Amino acid sequence: MDWRKGGSSSNVEIDSGGGGRRFGGGRGMGLGTIVVLAIIGWIFFKNPLALLDQGGTQSGSTVQNGTPAQVDPEQKDFVSAILHSTEQTWGAIFQAKGMTYVDPKLHLFSGGVNTACGGATTAVGPFYCPSDQKVYLDVAFFQQLQDELHSSGDFARAYVIAHEVGHHVQKLTGVFDKVDAARRRGAPMDGADGLSVRQELQADCYAGVWANHSQQELNWLQPGDIEEALNAASHIGDDTLQQQAQGRVRPDTFTHGTSAQRVKWFKTGFGSGDMDQCNTFAGEP
Repeated sequence: MDWRKGGSSSNVEIDSGGGGRRFGGGRGMGLGTIVVLAIIGWIFFKNPLALLDQGGTQSGSTVQNGTPAQVDPEQKDFVSAILHSTEQTWGAIFQAKGMTYVDPKLHLFSGGVNTACGGATTAVGPFYCPSDQKVYLDVAFFQQLQDELHSSGDFARAYVIAHEVGHHVQKLTGVFDKVDAARRRGAPMDGADGLSVRQELQADCYAGVWANHSQQELNWLQPGDIEEALNAASHIGDDTLQQQAQGRVRPDTFTHGTSAQRVKWFKTGFGSGDMDQCNTFAGEP
């Protein structure tokens, strides 16, 4: 991926480190439970606070912020280029639909970070906080993506960023509010047909829409790039991760969709370039 063809976003923040934030334990859970949830959160790209209280802050154990993030200049340039491309793509798509796209911030941190959704550690991996409309990314994650999930290459990394920006698109279009309202009414969130799976698959589809538009604009993809993204998607399916971690698959606990579903919806977005084709909430996910 010739990512240097892209522009540079002014919306990348670098964490300066600092104090801690208290969370967890509000429901009588011990530190061991919180650690397990953090690990689950990491492999599913999900803020574990969402598992504790839908992203709310709890009282109990303390997680400290990390040290000031030491960001390699090339890594910052890469993140800035991908974020800028998403800004261009979604800005144009929203404008064509008579809407206004508000750029999110992308916050790079190391070790731990405080957010409007609560405190998070490096174990969380990339996540989007709708309360402050920021994407959070630990500076060590890309190496973890390669070492732990066997997904390497610039476009695999770009896919991860584009997926989280896809959640921001959902925030702006009201999907987050609709899903939260349905949750409060008792609609099932987890499971193969749950709202969480459908929401995550839509973000995958939106990542594909971005890939389509950015390629048309910049012609920056190289042979093997799409395969990199599809490989990343296939490695983070609920079924694949559960089989690796537990030796069995439990569809009733799915939160992000199967490997096949994640690949399918990324390809749907990439093939069409049309966000209207990303209605994962209708029919079979």
